[in-house]
Amino acid sequence: MKRIIFSMLVLLTAGWNAAAMNHADSGENLSSGSLLWLRLETVSTPAAITGVKGTAMTELQTYWKGGPVTLKRQKGLSPEAYTIKSQDGKTVIAAGGDAGLLYGAYHLLRLQQTGQPIGTLDISEQPFFDLRILNHWDNPNGTVERGFAGRSIFLSPDPVRMKIYGRANASVGINGTVLNNVNAKPEALSAESLQKAKSIADQLRPYGIRVYLSINFASPIRLGGLETADPLNAQVIGWWKDKVNEIYRLIPDFGGFLVKANSEGEPGPQDFGRSHADGANMLAAALRPHKGIVMWRAFVYAPQSSDRANQAYEEFMPLDGQFADNVIIQVKNGPVDFQPREPYSPQFTAMQHTPMMVEFQLTQEYLGAANHLVYLAPMWQEFFSLVKPASLKAMAGVANIGDDANWCGHHFAQANWYAFGRQAWNPSLSPKEIAAEWLAQTFSLSSTAANSQRSALSAQMLQVMLDSREACVSYMMPLGLHHIFAGNHHYGPEPWYSPRGVRKDWTPPYYHRADSVGLGFDRTLTGSANVRQYPEALCRLYNDISTCPENLITWFHHVPWDYRMKSGRTFWDELCHKYDEGLRQARHFLAVWDALQPYVDSQRFDEVQRKLRIQARDAEWWRDACLLYFQTFSRRPIPQDMEHPVHNLDEMMKFRIPITNYENPESGYTK
Repeated sequence: MKRIIFSMLVLLTAGWNAAAMNHADSGENLSSGSLLWLRLETVSTPAAITGVKGTAMTELQTYWKGGPVTLKRQKGLSPEAYTIKSQDGKTVIAAGGDAGLLYGAYHLLRLQQTGQPIGTLDISEQPFFDLRILNHWDNPNGTVERGFAGRSIFLSPDPVRMKIYGRANASVGINGTVLNNVNAKPEALSAESLQKAKSIADQLRPYGIRVYLSINFASPIRLGGLETADPLNAQVIGWWKDKVNEIYRLIPDFGGFLVKANSEGEPGPQDFGRSHADGANMLAAALRPHKGIVMWRAFVYAPQSSDRANQAYEEFMPLDGQFADNVIIQVKNGPVDFQPREPYSPQFTAMQHTPMMVEFQLTQEYLGAANHLVYLAPMWQEFFSLVKPASLKAMAGVANIGDDANWCGHHFAQANWYAFGRQAWNPSLSPKEIAAEWLAQTFSLSSTAANSQRSALSAQMLQVMLDSREACVSYMMPLGLHHIFAGNHHYGPEPWYSPRGVRKDWTPPYYHRADSVGLGFDRTLTGSANVRQYPEALCRLYNDISTCPENLITWFHHVPWDYRMKSGRTFWDELCHKYDEGLRQARHFLAVWDALQPYVDSQRFDEVQRKLRIQARDAEWWRDACLLYFQTFSRRPIPQDMEHPVHNLDEMMKFRIPITNYENPESGYTK
């Protein structure tokens, strides 16, 4: 792997003449980022591509610069599996179906883009997960919930945009997309909406992508005019069967439904005295004749006094084994809500008789929106280090995609879309290998400087990506802190936010529990007993403060301010140093990028630089606000061997970022 990454870095620093490249079909230029990592030069003389005709052949005829390629079907391979072999002076891609041929073609083009040898190939690939699905939280009016890259690409689907979207997903093996928000409107199943879904499905089908829809469980009432949505009611069952048949007449390869039920006010079977299994199985029965599936989300919690982190487990464990075989329970990677760091959701190891899929979040709802460079593959690798991929059926990712020219609001946020697809295809791929692939395909630096200098700078940017998630944790919520964000949005810090009338589990003090003794949520056996939901070995590990991983210590323990950490520092001093370390890393990221100015096109350089400046500013905001606030409880001085806060607490408590700016946070916060 080291040799592969080195080769990618060599390509990354080799340079090319962007102006000479032909991308007229995109309607955009390379500097806009609109082509994502698919910055392929159209060949003037197509190579000899023979065999099975289709999208795979078209892509190779358009972009392949090598010798002859043969595409063929091969018995014994699943539809998405493929082999690539060098035989008698040509390259042979064999697959069980069109999707496999397409994935094989993109693999070959990726080798070309990343400068890998292609003369003696012997590759065999098949996806680890059968379902690799993006969840779009797009609304009928074009807004995107937790979206930071503009409006929905599905509002008025542009054929050129849909083609790039399809190619990008296929190039990393993503084979499904949920078109609308999990907080679904009943109109998602209206005749007009289904016609639009059909149009999108027709455009994405050549790229091996099936479409899915999020549904509102009360649709039989709100759309169908029935008096109930009780999943055991015969009229309701008939309504859903008819609706499913209508969908499949329009979209024969429709994938199925994603359902958020009885969560955050959304309707569900519990409204009618029924269980999650009753609701999911009713929908599954309607979809079964068409081989469709139900992805039933386990993100549930109620406004009650018990630990929010316990509730999904408590609600779903009694139902283990009661779901139909075409139901998959979709569980967020952590037990609370996409925090910068969480332990894994204990449902993954507890529910032994129910198909499950993990839901990651590409859109950086809790990680600086589209302003902060935070590469998420290390977070997902951390999850897979404890939850073995073999225990899961599928992988879903909440998309970070909008109609901005660069798709994701931040040029480096594209890497999370790319990494999601690559890890869903093969969870054993390392974050470093994936980042090197993406950099080599996305950034080619000008050749105006010595190779050694360019190589050193590109290697530093690779390291920036690998360090970025841990840096974000450090300057936001280190040592297991979580959910201490500003009220009404999740962008900046407000650990003090606790107005009257607001649910306690929607306020930071519920989670950090700072007092004169210490900081953190006691989830031990003598606290909320959340540790009991984990396997025995982890329960013992997390329950003992001396063995609990320090990066989760305040998640599971109320830690005394003077508790001695492994560094030898007190807990208070360690907390201070972590915040300061995160800030220093954010500033370092900006310095590394600044040094790349001579080698990156001016538009992308300026846009990334502006984001990194915001990130460094925000990191200072986080450090000052959190340390000054927690200091009112610890009554201890800021250590002398670190930079002290540059603001006062009363200043920090006046900072506000309007919700309209949160959707586009680079406009800044206000007083």
